[in-house]
Amino acid sequence: MKKSGLILFTILTSAAFLPLVSAKSKAFVKHHVLPEIKPGEDSLFNTSEKKKIRNVSFLYDNLQLGEKGLSRQAFEYAMQGFEYLKQNGDIDNDDVISIVDFSLPSSAKRLFVIDLNNNKILYYTYVAHGHNSGLEYANQFSNQPESNKSSLGFYKTLSTYMGDNGYSLRLEGLEKGINDNANRRDIVIHGAAYVSEGLIRAQGYIGRSWGCPALPEKLHKLIIDKIKNGTCLFIYAKDKAYQSKSRILKATLA
Repeated sequence: MKKSGLILFTILTSAAFLPLVSAKSKAFVKHHVLPEIKPGEDSLFNTSEKKKIRNVSFLYDNLQLGEKGLSRQAFEYAMQGFEYLKQNGDIDNDDVISIVDFSLPSSAKRLFVIDLNNNKILYYTYVAHGHNSGLEYANQFSNQPESNKSSLGFYKTLSTYMGDNGYSLRLEGLEKGINDNANRRDIVIHGAAYVSEGLIRAQGYIGRSWGCPALPEKLHKLIIDKIKNGTCLFIYAKDKAYQSKSRILKATLA
């Protein structure tokens, strides 16, 4: 009898606690349910606006820009400044961005023209730096006329013209004291015979300009026509002086 009573007591006690255990289990499951994904939230690029405001890190990885040599820092700075300039109305065409990465040697392809609507690289090629900025690497920069040095920072592309270097693209420097003498210095995008793989094979680096971001002759017209009339150009280098002076970068990193 005692044994039977003990068994009956155990069964009744277990039954009494079952609702509590069940309730706790339900509460636990409910607490860990994943949030519902609403229609349209499963894609970064479900609208044209989202394509332009995109996740910078995702775009960098998706386009394999690191494998092509573009530093992540250069790309992040470029996109942050691009969004700032777009919001301020300082650029007229936000479909395309051009990035020059002077942390790379001139023997490497260091100009990246990116289509921000279709998320693809349009052009990836060589670009020259100023004669007095360095030999293989650009590591000295100036905004002064007759310096024959490159200038860093953000630019707006303007109109085209035919000049001493043929078909060329005017640039407006958007950073006071850093590159705002671009027009005065005749800093433009143009083609040049010295931007060639032949020179890289012969001497290890391409030729240098008087400060202009000169391009290969076979590509310069195509690139100019793609980026002219109000797009953003960003020229980057691992230069602490620029990073500390740039009001655009300070505004985006504040």
